Amino acid sequence: MAGGVGTRFWPFSRTNFPKQFHDVLGTGKTLLQQTVDRFEGVCPVENIYIVTSQEYKDLIKEQIPALKDEQILLEPNRRNTAPCIAYACYKIAARNPDANVIVAPADHIILNEDVFRDTVRIALGAARNEDILVTLGIQPTRPDTGYGYIQYIPDKLTVKKVKSFTEKPHLELALQFLDSGDFLWNAGIFIWNVNSFKVALRQFLPDIAEIFEEGNPHYYSESEESFIGKAYQHCGSISIDNGIMEKADNVHVVLSSFGWSDLGTWKSLYEVSDKDENRNVTEGNLILHNTENSIIKMPSDKLVVINGLDGFIVAEYDGVLMICKKEDEQKVKEFVAEAKDLDAKYV
Repeated sequence: MAGGVGTRFWPFSRTNFPKQFHDVLGTGKTLLQQTVDRFEGVCPVENIYIVTSQEYKDLIKEQIPALKDEQILLEPNRRNTAPCIAYACYKIAARNPDANVIVAPADHIILNEDVFRDTVRIALGAARNEDILVTLGIQPTRPDTGYGYIQYIPDKLTVKKVKSFTEKPHLELALQFLDSGDFLWNAGIFIWNVNSFKVALRQFLPDIAEIFEEGNPHYYSESEESFIGKAYQHCGSISIDNGIMEKADNVHVVLSSFGWSDLGTWKSLYEVSDKDENRNVTEGNLILHNTENSIIKMPSDKLVVINGLDGFIVAEYDGVLMICKKEDEQKVKEFVAEAKDLDAKYV
């Protein structure tokens, strides 16, 4: 899934060039390229499908040149994750009706990719043999209120039954989840057989199931684009979590620990990045005095001098400079809305 804009990562992530197409960690590869690479040995490149917005087709082809056009699924409108996943699964099933599918966002960071691949193989083994929907749950390290939580039934099984989902709890509840020991962060990575997915979609989102079932004569043909253009006009906007995962009684989870971050915010980038002796994360041509616990990401074509900041985000990209306390990062969406009112070019 590579169609999002990543608003909370503004001004770095913009409508015309979202964060999944950036080399965020300075590794020489973009987040999208890293996502594709980490499935090496699990899934051959000819079986990788990327769902994205029509406007990003050229970026995808430039960054992942091994893909054929039929592997790049173009959404005419953003409709959240349920229609996006349904489109991909029905198209895949049209070629292989017994396919096993891994659904993964293109903008996450996974630091231990060998452990990730081992974890995915465990989930694939379970989904291949049982009528279940599997998700990966991350062992929480703090009471983060920006993540959804999964409660599981403690037992000795590797693939555990899910008891409940909770979307982004308040701090007090997140602390209780952490103390209980049977809650995980929802990583938004799903594994299932297409037949199990279709059964769940027909049960909980029958309108969306009907729309994409009608596409069976069109997938992999010249009429696919026209069909999808019409199909999305009738799709509601709903996440796969709200639409299926929170309702189905056959959801299971694999407890996971592979250095994961959804990289949704500046603070999450700060958490996973290398820090200097003053606990700053920096990029650019900088002179820093009395500055600590901050993330500073500036273009290299100017000298930036900073004095006296503690716990700030300082970020400039494509004509927009943002200076904001890390603890106030949830206000970034407000900043984006105000910037859009000034001029759409800023977002």
